[in-house]
Order: sequence, then C-alpha cells, then structure tokens
Amino acid sequence: MITCPWCGTAHLTFQSNCQNCGGPLPASDEKNASSSPGEALPTPPPAPRPIPNRYVWRLLSRDGGAIAAFVFGILGFIFSLVGAGLTIAIITAFLGIPFLLLGIAFLIAGIWVFIFRYQNAQKVVKVLQDGLASDGKIVSSEQNYHVRIRGRYPWVLRYQFQVEGQGYEGRVSVLNQPGEQYQVGKAAWILYLPDAPKWNSIYPHP
Repeated sequence: MITCPWCGTAHLTFQSNCQNCGGPLPASDEKNASSSPGEALPTPPPAPRPIPNRYVWRLLSRDGGAIAAFVFGILGFIFSLVGAGLTIAIITAFLGIPFLLLGIAFLIAGIWVFIFRYQNAQKVVKVLQDGLASDGKIVSSEQNYHVRIRGRYPWVLRYQFQVEGQGYEGRVSVLNQPGEQYQVGKAAWILYLPDAPKWNSIYPHP
C-alpha cells in the first residue's frame, strides 16, 4: 500500500499520481520520503496536473455558501409550486400570490448564488490544474461555528504568499480537522494563476 504524501489517500498499487489530489506518488522504496512532519513538502508537479474537472463538485460539497444556495433553491421551488397552485384556485389567490412571489425570489437568489459559487469552484480547479507554485505559510486555522455541513463545523485555513514581491492571502475550507502539515506557521505550497494571483489555493487542496 502506498500513501499519498500530499493528502493521505491510500493506494493499493503504485501509480504515478494520486487519484484524489493529483500529486506525484513516490516509488515504493521512497514512500516514506518527505512524508513525516517537519520535512520539506515535495514540489508540486508541473502543469497541467491531472485534477479532474469533476473535482468542482467535491469543492461545492464543502462550501457552506453553495449548500445554502441549494437549500434556498429547493425552498423557492416548493414555495413557487404552492403559490402557483393557490393562485390558480382563485378563492385563495390572496394567499397564493405572496407564496408565489416569495418562492420566485428564493429560487432566483438560490440559483444566482449557486452559479456564483460554482464559477468560483471552477476557478479553484483551474488553479490546481494549471497554477504556478509559490512557497507560502499557514497563518490561521479556525473552526467556523456559523455553518454546519453534514453535521460538522468546517475549518477555515488562511495562508499568505508572495508573487513578485506582492503579498497575497487566501483561504480554504475543510471538513476534517487539519493535520500536522496545515498547522499555523507551517510552510505550504500555494498555486496561483499568473495573470490573476488572487485566484489561488493550497496544493494539494486539503
């Protein structure tokens, strides 16, 4: 069994890249190299990296904003159906019209926010696939108690890095408690789009 030094995914047989994060896997006789805490992380593989486009759905499944937008969309759809039904029954139109308007408002808001979060997630996937690498540092690791996802409070990791002397900051949200390699003060590889460094991510994505 070979464990990915980037994300910890276990693989029964050797392959050149991790199926989960796309990071390069060490040969069997090197599987413990650079994997213990305190050692330097392996350099990210050159672009394009084998991060599947469907990874966007994994990002959305941990995005509180996207989940809230989906819930609003469902509520909007239900309210719209109920409101339309009540409106068609003319006797209860005075109840149906407010339900219908509220449902349409929820539906539009939910769809708009979900599309926005989806486009952001696509950008992150693009960063993971084609971004340039820069060394950075984890500056904070805090649990977000304002959002619950699948019964858990997500963790928010914030990091800083520099591109041509300009400082940038980014953040990622993870469901599991960050491991040793993501503790405050730890060095981390950051990927960014060269034409827009504001789009960035830790590599591999936790």
